[in-house]
Amino acid sequence: MIAIENFMNIFLNVLNDTFRERVWFVGLQGSYGRDEATETSDIDVVVIIDELSAMDIQTYNDMLDTLPHRELICGFISGKEEIMNWEPSDLFQFCHDTTPIKGSLDEVMAVIDESAVNRAIKIGVCNIYHGCAHNMLHEKSEDILRGLYKSASFVVQAIAYKQTGSYINRQKELLQVVSSNEQVIVETFMNLKIGGAIDFNLMSETLFSWSKKWISENS
Repeated sequence: MIAIENFMNIFLNVLNDTFRERVWFVGLQGSYGRDEATETSDIDVVVIIDELSAMDIQTYNDMLDTLPHRELICGFISGKEEIMNWEPSDLFQFCHDTTPIKGSLDEVMAVIDESAVNRAIKIGVCNIYHGCAHNMLHEKSEDILRGLYKSASFVVQAIAYKQTGSYINRQKELLQVVSSNEQVIVETFMNLKIGGAIDFNLMSETLFSWSKKWISENS
């Protein structure tokens, strides 16, 4: 597995050489950010610079091409003004799932209030409801179902935050605080993440029913 601290030191040095004082924030998301990485995990890097142009995107791409493990590098890049004016419900998950490497997201976090958390949950379950119905009818894709359970795990994190006031980014810890309905979602996601077998109909119906219940009870 990749020695992520060494990689991020290399990444940060090259990024600073490329964009210099324009770099406002660098962070790590996903499995590496949560210390849950496996051999196949992506390196999910967040980069925010003073302002972002199309030319900057190409410059960043050229920079990434010089780094080791290029095929695993993904993530998010933005200008500061754009992220400060982003949809707050999106920022809830974004900020809480990002481990800072350089700088802080405190200024961004300041725009996230209770209504943003509620909106994050509502939008999330509505998208899952639609995604499940569409996949059950048309695509019938196991990969899409895996993605829907991943999305649902993020919604459960928001639900737990709303109920406890604490953001829990590790799935095993999340299981200890959520209700039995949410536990089923988290357990299924954890099983799928390690390559567990898919019962397409059962798992689809479970996720659809869960999202339907949340939409109906939280109007």
